[in-house]
Amino acid sequence: MRNTPWLLTLVAALAILALAQDAGDAARTAIRKVIEDQQAAWNRQDLGGFMAGYWNSPELTFFSGAHESKGWQAALDRYKKSYQGAGHEMGKLEFANLRIEMLGPDAAFVRGEFHLTMSDGKTPHGLFTLVFRKFPEGWKIVHDHSAGE
Repeated sequence: MRNTPWLLTLVAALAILALAQDAGDAARTAIRKVIEDQQAAWNRQDLGGFMAGYWNSPELTFFSGAHESKGWQAALDRYKKSYQGAGHEMGKLEFANLRIEMLGPDAAFVRGEFHLTMSDGKTPHGLFTLVFRKFPEGWKIVHDHSAGE
């Protein structure tokens, strides 16, 4: 009888931990789907679909090499210039080694690799770090730091 309050506290704590784990797993699954959808859109040559994974805001930040661009439109323009401009191609994109770390119920940190395969046999590749936030319309990338070779 004396241990009943402790036992109830322990059961409640375990239930809360299980619920938190389930919420984290659901968030990681949703974030992984955003990234998989981006990969599929890229491989269809659909930059609009690819950009749907990003927060459509002037506050979106994108770091690449020594360059910073700010805003969704600037990111789209950069992708168009680099991958759809004259003499450029998008190639086939593959994301690999994704590591999704929850920073809270509405934020996550994602690390991974990107691999492009171009028609001329070149294979640009590199690493990326993404920060995701959960919005009413779903998980979106609010910061992208990509470095490639």
